Amino acid sequence: MTLSQGTLSQGTLSQGTLSQGTLSWAEAADPALFARRRLGFVPDAVQERVLDRSVHRGILNCTRQWGKSTVTAVKALHRGLAEPKSLVIIASPSQRQSGEFLMKTRQFARALGLTVRGDGMNELSMLLPNGSRLVGLPGQEGTVRGFSNPSLLLIDEASRVSDSLFEAVTPMLATGNGDLWLMSTPAGKRGFFWETWERGGDQWLRIAVRATDCPRISKAFLEEERARKGERVFRQEYLCEFTQSGESLFRDEDVEACTRPEIPVLWR
Repeated sequence: MTLSQGTLSQGTLSQGTLSQGTLSWAEAADPALFARRRLGFVPDAVQERVLDRSVHRGILNCTRQWGKSTVTAVKALHRGLAEPKSLVIIASPSQRQSGEFLMKTRQFARALGLTVRGDGMNELSMLLPNGSRLVGLPGQEGTVRGFSNPSLLLIDEASRVSDSLFEAVTPMLATGNGDLWLMSTPAGKRGFFWETWERGGDQWLRIAVRATDCPRISKAFLEEERARKGERVFRQEYLCEFTQSGESLFRDEDVEACTRPEIPVLWR
């Protein structure tokens, strides 16, 4: 699959100004149209799949420096504008990373001419003129509870997020059945990110984006990284492979071959 990075036009975006944060019906229904018309961001075919509102469970397994934070920031802002008084939650391994994600959404909002501020309750937050909120959560399981009925839950750098945090945030979707997206580069055959990619079921849209498919990343750079990092790390960081740690005594496939699915799990 050949991929191209979406382009962001330069200069002013006066044509896309949204003083009150209102979208046309067509823009509300089509995030890719919103991105092109209002932000000057032209998504490629893969990015349009990430933006697609009909996908309720998605997992994005992508190379470093592909631009996942940019396209999902567009997705987050669009959801807040398209659904007045809605809640968008962004979780990540750390408060700093959640803050970086919100900074991207804030930059897009300001390019639209929107006046945004915090919601007055959460340190990492954006309150849009239509009453929607975007809230960034830190990486501690004990401090993320209390939110309910988000329209969209994004988990950034999901392979580095703890299973306990994942288990703490997913119940937020119980009553409204909001959308859930996991985005990350792999970090071994462990954790909910790998489990979801491998065994999550047909309800998940799985998207893999390798560095060799991204024209913005040069072949010379990739050859340099392969020589410096070694084959295992390179395949994980740039080729979207869930590689086994070199410290493991047994190969993962050998352990899997010893298991029998008809025997119930005694512990997790």
